[in-house]
Amino acid sequence: MALQCGIVGLPNVGKSTLFNCLSNAKAQAANFPFCTIEPNLGVITVPDERLNKLADFVKPQRILPTTVEIVDIAGLVKGASKGEGLGNKFLANIRETDAILHVLRCFDDENVTHVDGNVNPVRDKEIIDTELQLKDLETIEARIKRIEKQAKTGGDANAKLAFEVYSRIKDALLQGHSARTVEYNSKDEEKAAKELYLLTDKPVMYVCNVDEDSAVNGNKYVDALREAVKNEKAEILVVAAKIESEVAEFETYEEREMFLSEIGLEESGVSRLIKSAYRLLNLQTYFTAGVQEVRAWTFEKGWKAPQCAGVIHTDFEKGFIRAEVIKYEDFIAYGSENAVKEAGKMSVEGKEYVVQDGDVMHFRFNV
Repeated sequence: MALQCGIVGLPNVGKSTLFNCLSNAKAQAANFPFCTIEPNLGVITVPDERLNKLADFVKPQRILPTTVEIVDIAGLVKGASKGEGLGNKFLANIRETDAILHVLRCFDDENVTHVDGNVNPVRDKEIIDTELQLKDLETIEARIKRIEKQAKTGGDANAKLAFEVYSRIKDALLQGHSARTVEYNSKDEEKAAKELYLLTDKPVMYVCNVDEDSAVNGNKYVDALREAVKNEKAEILVVAAKIESEVAEFETYEEREMFLSEIGLEESGVSRLIKSAYRLLNLQTYFTAGVQEVRAWTFEKGWKAPQCAGVIHTDFEKGFIRAEVIKYEDFIAYGSENAVKEAGKMSVEGKEYVVQDGDVMHFRFNV
């Protein structure tokens, strides 16, 4: 399953610098607004140490990690919801993504201009929130107008439920809250809300772009943002984009690790960001391991074996018979698939098996 995250933020907050670190695509990083007019797309691999360890035992012909698509969307400004600063185009690009990576400037630098004159990540966050909320308000009002009469006078239970959900979301938006803050009482209500594809219903991660001295513990700007979003369903990640750009220049893994260790970081911000994006979207990984390839596959937490088989090919799901499952820890402990089988550690699972993160799977199917 293809995962796409959109990087958004005001102009000159470090979006394109971060994007350059995330992918081999080189967006122009310039000290002026709108240097990114078309969305830049980068495909990056998801770091997973388990994949390499499996490959060490299996010795496959190739190793295939799972990937994430990152879209660098041009800087939003006040009035974007009304088309200001090419806003309509940018908002359309956001709508197509699965999650939003909202980059906020949390560093002082007199050589880098700020579109609003001074550094204030809470204000910057609210500017973009407001634009996305205004756009969602347009959407929700149009949908309410379409079903209101049917919900109030007809006997359509679905229309009545949808009207109630839409009204609740509208109230939240009018109060300056994003759609993702609304609580639902049933799966049907959640489904009605999801069908709107609202911008502010998307999972969001606030990426605090800090200076080198704040890369480990953050700073006053990060603290202020944490307080401002404490009631949101969101993640916060502290990254020094300038450091990340330096890390990306090192050719070997050892050089990168040494550099990060010297400044007190256990792993790069890029790696942490991708892993956080997975958690944000409730995603996990299972593996297939054979002499031809060792491969990572992305699935949604809670999926059953047939759904996960369908990630490889729809025929696998349609004709699913059973799944042969080895726990990652057992594979590493015993060193091979045959050794695991001999130890009685491989299980055979049916259609109701809920796949776990790290499972090494082999699917049997018949079409």
